[in-house]
Amino acid sequence: MSLDLLQPETAAPLIAELQESVTRLIDAARDELSSPDTLWQVGALILCAGLGYIISRFPKKMLMEAAEKRGRIDFVLLTYHSLSRIVWPVFTVILLAGATAAFEALGLGNNTLHIVTSLLLAWIIVRIFTASMRRGFWSKAIAYFAWALTALYIVGWLRPVTGWLSSVTVDFGEHEVSVLRILVSIALAWFALWLGRLIGNVAQSQLRGSPELPASVGGLLGQSIKIGVMIVAVLVALNFLGVNLAALTFFSGALGVGIGFGLQSVFSNFISGVIILMEKSLKVGDFIELQSGLSGVVKEINFRSTVVMTNDNVDIVVPNEAFIKAQLINWTMTEARRRIHVPFGVAYATSKELVEKAGLEAAASVPWTFDDRGEHSPQVWLVKFGDFRLEFELIVWLTDEAILRPQKVMADYVWAVHSALEKHEIHISMPQRDLHIKSPDTLSVRIETADQKE
Repeated sequence: MSLDLLQPETAAPLIAELQESVTRLIDAARDELSSPDTLWQVGALILCAGLGYIISRFPKKMLMEAAEKRGRIDFVLLTYHSLSRIVWPVFTVILLAGATAAFEALGLGNNTLHIVTSLLLAWIIVRIFTASMRRGFWSKAIAYFAWALTALYIVGWLRPVTGWLSSVTVDFGEHEVSVLRILVSIALAWFALWLGRLIGNVAQSQLRGSPELPASVGGLLGQSIKIGVMIVAVLVALNFLGVNLAALTFFSGALGVGIGFGLQSVFSNFISGVIILMEKSLKVGDFIELQSGLSGVVKEINFRSTVVMTNDNVDIVVPNEAFIKAQLINWTMTEARRRIHVPFGVAYATSKELVEKAGLEAAASVPWTFDDRGEHSPQVWLVKFGDFRLEFELIVWLTDEAILRPQKVMADYVWAVHSALEKHEIHISMPQRDLHIKSPDTLSVRIETADQKE
């Protein structure tokens, strides 16, 4: 690969055109600065910016409130946030357009107003296109590049710059590609990827919200659309660049080898995600418990991982492979109603009927208890004769809401059982041992109080 710069016979006209554009812009700026109308235009700019800020405060507040009430991250929520970021510039552009028309009607110069309005309008359009991208280096770089390109067009420098870039070529073996074509291909690929991501997010949001499809299936279809559009975007960009797509068959083989070795874990998680979504053993909203002890509500199922939110409101990203290889407890797969066992023990001399009464009172005092006065009524079982106490269990059927709070529910029942035992003066026996001392001699024991020791 080699880089061919401009030849002298090609560079001269382009450089002359660029110098002429620069000279024309400098002369126009000098005339504007020396004109009394410039001060009026600067004042109009400041006034329009101030009024635009004041007017935009109320619409921006309404958009932010609507975004907070949305409750879920989707295309509509992103649209609200994007609009809230450009409300002030939009009102400023509208006011500047009115000021430009007023200056023209009064016979005053309005070149500065026209240039600033065009640049601000270009900035708004760029912000709209980059709003769906994650904030970071690339989103800012793309935004600045697009705005700079628009600014070159407004000031009249775009044609000389593009002419120079089209004359600079890069050799790829037998093919010769201009730098302009490479930049256009990159821009085209980025736009196609952005469009594919936007279409995928919209489709995923709509499919997940469809009552006719499960949320997991909607997520699968939405992500499939997103990946498919992105692949097509990359192929279109490569074809525009002049790359022979038939030569990518070797790359496909290398990719297969890479999946077999280096990307085995990623590919395994991908297949596991597809299996989970297709067999519907796990869906968004289920309360699960993994063999590792992790429990929580499934918030999102992706191709590679699943997001589980614990009862402490902590989002944990779990690889999909963990749901296939290890045991998984889905508490809400078919029916949310479940039964728990609350163990406790009392002294041997305690009346069993009194213990049963205290246990049932404890169950009735907890709001998580489900009692249909039949098969699903609370019960007290004597399950074991312990070394120093009778072992009981309070058997309780839970409401649907209780399944999502296992630790809180168990803590409430333990608290209620202890309070009921104290109310009925039932002794909770502690571990005790009888000590027998065998000695041929007489063993004397003396007990002293604290006062005697002093």
